[in-house]
Amino acid sequence: MAVTKEHCFYCFDVLAAQLEGTQHDTAPQFSDDEYPLFVTWNTISRNGSHRLRGCIGNFSPMPLHSGLREYALTSALRDRRFSPITAQELPKLSCAVSLLTDFEDADNYLDWEVGKHGIWIEFRNESGSKRTATYLPDVAPEQGWTKEEAIESLLRKGGYMAPITDKLKKSIKLTRYQSSKTSATFGEFVAFKKKQESGIPAFITAIETVID
Repeated sequence: MAVTKEHCFYCFDVLAAQLEGTQHDTAPQFSDDEYPLFVTWNTISRNGSHRLRGCIGNFSPMPLHSGLREYALTSALRDRRFSPITAQELPKLSCAVSLLTDFEDADNYLDWEVGKHGIWIEFRNESGSKRTATYLPDVAPEQGWTKEEAIESLLRKGGYMAPITDKLKKSIKLTRYQSSKTSATFGEFVAFKKKQESGIPAFITAIETVID
């Protein structure tokens, strides 16, 4: 199944209702297939650059209706790296939905392709505890990383603070995967809602569109 902008519009719908303090009751029109999924929120500046505001997902297959509803809010409001998204930020936001597919055990920590695969690693930290971390397929090319650089960054993301050695990297258990991903802006969401009978909630139209 290919992800569509309607998946992103549904996430905007859920978040907007939460920020308004109303119950979300818009039934999604897309199928309720099960996928591992991630929801990513970015703010867009005047020059078109994107700044991450939240990204959380789940590697266990979930029904899309409940999964997107859950992670639209979790990524927007409970990503511990960021403060919760506010209603005033909505006009600046873009939402991306990634549906994860084609999971494969890699032969080693370099057995994957930049721009094609996302990577999920398991490793032992300095105290011997198992840790995990992941990057979606678009992260490494967006950052301009080599595979080695992506792995080292991912180890740091997973909380490894000691010097990174070849022995550590060779001990990594890596799973590679692919994704179907698309994104939509708040403006696209508003245009979509205006085409529907229900229209767009009044509180959203009252938000002043200010781009940093």
